[in-house]
Amino acid sequence: MMMNLFSSFDPSTSFNLSLNWMSTFLGLLLVPSMFWLIPSRWNYLWIKINLTLYKEFKILNNIKGSTLMFISLFSLIMFNNFLGLFPYIFTSSSHLIMTLGLALPLWISFMFYGWINNMTHMFAHLVPQGTPPILMPFMVCIETISNMIRPGTLAVRLMANMMAGHLLMTLLGNTGPMLSMMMINLLIIAQIMLMILETAVSIIQAYVFTVLSTLYSSEVN
Repeated sequence: MMMNLFSSFDPSTSFNLSLNWMSTFLGLLLVPSMFWLIPSRWNYLWIKINLTLYKEFKILNNIKGSTLMFISLFSLIMFNNFLGLFPYIFTSSSHLIMTLGLALPLWISFMFYGWINNMTHMFAHLVPQGTPPILMPFMVCIETISNMIRPGTLAVRLMANMMAGHLLMTLLGNTGPMLSMMMINLLIIAQIMLMILETAVSIIQAYVFTVLSTLYSSEVN
């Protein structure tokens, strides 16, 4: 029961627990963590990578808002590639269903965007400049086929590169029990070198996939 006009502002609730004062601190949830925490070296490294990718993708592509999408795509692929380097963790990027699931929707969306908004530009891409008239029908067929196999080449390139290194490391590792002590030492050194190579491949393949996707999107704009 309200005793006076101002009692409606009292900090009380219906379940005998005063939580109204908690609203004072709800605004802190909206403050970015960068305001409170000093960024670590990993944060600075990740920010530097994102800024470098942003500058490069912005030059390659003119579609507004797509740069963030390609940076997110790079992060997703690189994260999955790195996870596959740890023991007993499934490497999703070494399977065609995952890589094709990334490449095919991108290619389809680029094709829809290009043919709906820039149909003349898309037709001009089918015949390279300076092509003799007698070769134009063949060039149209060749360019059409090369355009249609782009999602397949993107998917297979990523899948094959990720699978090849893992397969080689597995085959070498299975020969360990049958080797002598000296050969095992050489095998360990070879496995360490392969692990370093696979770490580089994880970054490079994510970068190649993203840059090629960016170049394909720039052709439809």
